[in-house]
Amino acid sequence: MRALLTAACLALLATPGLAVLPDEVLDDPALEARARDLSQGLRCLVCRNESIDESNAELARDLRLLVRERLVAGDTDAQVIDYLVDRYGEYVLLNPPATGSTLLLWGAPLALLLLGGGVAVAHVSGQKRAPQAAGLSEEEEARLKAMLDDRSDG
Repeated sequence: MRALLTAACLALLATPGLAVLPDEVLDDPALEARARDLSQGLRCLVCRNESIDESNAELARDLRLLVRERLVAGDTDAQVIDYLVDRYGEYVLLNPPATGSTLLLWGAPLALLLLGGGVAVAHVSGQKRAPQAAGLSEEEEARLKAMLDDRSDG
């Protein structure tokens, strides 16, 4: 029983390594290591938030092969990343750089929260500064009492 449990745990741990098929592996260990490093930072366009190194999707396989093809052609790591970003956009990066569009996406919720808090504070302080309803004068209270008395008598 213990051996079965150990085998199941090892199989679960090894599943990300199964995504890269044997026919994809490069003969040069240094190039293969670079390809694996690059693949771990690239997003599978089919499987959200999963790297192409971990994904079994066909498109992820195509991207892994494209990375290896570019490395064999002599591209640097930066050139491979630039090529893929030019082709697929920054979405292909698991950790995109902090640029205008990504800063806007990260900053918008905070800006909206601060704006909402400002509106709430302005509303509450405006309520405090609003003129309070004035009470009835003594003459008006006497007239009101007389009217209510007349109504209850009738």
